[in-house]
Amino acid sequence: MMAELDTYKTLKQRSEGVFRDRGSKFLAFAFPVYTTEEIKKTLAELRKEYHDARHHCYAYRLGAAKEIFRANDDGEPSGSAGNPILGQIRSKDLSNVLIVVVRYFGGTLLGVGGLINAYRTAAANAIQDAIIITASEQDLIEINFPYVMMNKVMKIIRDEGMKIQEQDFTETCKIKAFIRKSSTAQLLKRFASTEETSARKL
Repeated sequence: MMAELDTYKTLKQRSEGVFRDRGSKFLAFAFPVYTTEEIKKTLAELRKEYHDARHHCYAYRLGAAKEIFRANDDGEPSGSAGNPILGQIRSKDLSNVLIVVVRYFGGTLLGVGGLINAYRTAAANAIQDAIIITASEQDLIEINFPYVMMNKVMKIIRDEGMKIQEQDFTETCKIKAFIRKSSTAQLLKRFASTEETSARKL
C-alpha cells in the first residue's frame, strides 16, 4: 500500500485547447511540469510567444501529495480566471500539471460569470485533448564513479529502471538519473556498497 502513495495522474505531453466568446479568444496550453523553476520558464516562453495578448492566466499543482498549487488571474477580476483553471486540474485529479490560458480581448466585456465560463472551458478543452497517464514521484540522483566502473553502474541503472537525465563521461564519470521515490533509499545503499562509486539525492 505504501508504494502507491507516490503515484498520481498527469499529462504525457503538452496539449492545447481553444474557446471563443463574443470576439475574445482564449488559447489554453497544458503542460506536464515538475518544478516551480520549470513553470517560470514555461510562462516566460509563452509571454514571449504571445506578447500581444491581454492576459496570461494560469494554475498549477505539483507533487504526488498535491499540496503545492497556485492560481493566478493576471489582471482579470479576482477569482475569474486562475481558480476556474485550477478547478479543472482538480476535477481530473491531476498533478505535476500547469495550464496557461492566453486571452486575446475581443472588445466586449464578458462579465465575471462569462470569464469564469471561458477560462474553465478553455482549460477543460486542453485537458480533453491530452493523454492522461499514471506516474510515480521521482527523485533525481547524481552518481559519480571512475570509468572502469561503467558496466557495473549501468547495470544498476538498468536493473532499477532509472531514467537518465544527463551524463558526463570524462576522467571521473557523472550520471544524473531519476528513480522512483519509494526506491531511493534502497538504491543509495546499493551504490554505497559498490567500489569507488558515490551517489546522492539532488
